[in-house]
Amino acid sequence: MTSHRIPAGPAGRAMLVSRGAVIVTAMMFGLTYSLSAALIALDLAGRDLDPALIGANAAMHALGVLAMAFLLPRVVTRFGVRPMVIGALVLAAAILAAFPITPVWSWFLLRILLGAASETLFVLSETWTNALSTEATRARWMAAYTAALSVGFALGPLLLAWIGSDGAGAYLAGAAIALAAAAFIAAPGIVAPRFERPSSRGPLYFMRLAPVAIAAIMLNAALETSGLSFLAIYATGLGWTETGATSLMSCMMIGAIVLQLPIGWLGDKMDRMMLVRLLALAAGIGALLWPLVLASEIATYALLFVWGGAFVGVYTVMLAVVGSRFQGAELVGIYAVMGLMWGVGALLGPVIAGAAMDATSHGLAFFAAAACFVFVAATLRRRGRAGTA
Repeated sequence: MTSHRIPAGPAGRAMLVSRGAVIVTAMMFGLTYSLSAALIALDLAGRDLDPALIGANAAMHALGVLAMAFLLPRVVTRFGVRPMVIGALVLAAAILAAFPITPVWSWFLLRILLGAASETLFVLSETWTNALSTEATRARWMAAYTAALSVGFALGPLLLAWIGSDGAGAYLAGAAIALAAAAFIAAPGIVAPRFERPSSRGPLYFMRLAPVAIAAIMLNAALETSGLSFLAIYATGLGWTETGATSLMSCMMIGAIVLQLPIGWLGDKMDRMMLVRLLALAAGIGALLWPLVLASEIATYALLFVWGGAFVGVYTVMLAVVGSRFQGAELVGIYAVMGLMWGVGALLGPVIAGAAMDATSHGLAFFAAAACFVFVAATLRRRGRAGTA
């Protein structure tokens, strides 16, 4: 196991400010990421590009993520967490500013670079937050991180709607936000971990090292993307208006944000793997209740609020579990693979959920419940195996 260490003697105030800086930076980049993903797609569609080419351009992001999943554990000890985070933010700003002034064919390369910057930021901000946390408060700080990131993701489309997708304004706004985050991290007094030894291991090694964590992130991605893709369609098929069905997604995401803090508090008061199983079990049972409660507006909103918090809570608490068991470049490697496998879950979830909805009107609910129960069963099978998470 590799290790990380915090520079000697940081005051409590410096630690608190550093945690806050990393968490706020994660929120700001979450905003920039969600803004840019929608903006680029709309811009390409406005240029009359074929939908297949728009999809291929979006897929370039995954190539950047894959590259960094291999590189980060190897290079983070050489360059350091703080310089790499600042560099990734500056790179993201430069890329966003370049989109309006470069030919469309070059956007494929820009998306690869943007994916690499995104993976660097997500992985190292998670690692940084974990390194600044004590074992007694680790779950609470990871919950604050997850909630802030989710807030950023939610704000991106709202900012795009306000600015509009015409011209370079939205791109420059995203670049300015990324530069502001870089300045925040570069401020004096910010404490960052230092890793002592690199890891030469590849993603497959880290998948074997933390299979439950990989399953948790795939579950989170599958449920989130399936819910956002099909929940409104599911509800309208059962008689909800389009406006009401859309508001269900907002309710789900608000629950995913608000409930992370109490879930993090629980994660510091009880066995974390037990909490992970309970949250997944609650999400599975909640999904089975959808067909029963959708006839009642109040019951549906209440259930989806809790359900959103529960399934995202699985990811939040699992970040703390991994952070308490692994350190240094190994932790970077596991978090990097978790980011990579989020994309796999996000790809498979809507495909399977769509097939389930073709088979039955309640296919989305049955898919979500089955995914949660399979995950719980998988964690129980691995219970008691040393060295895994």
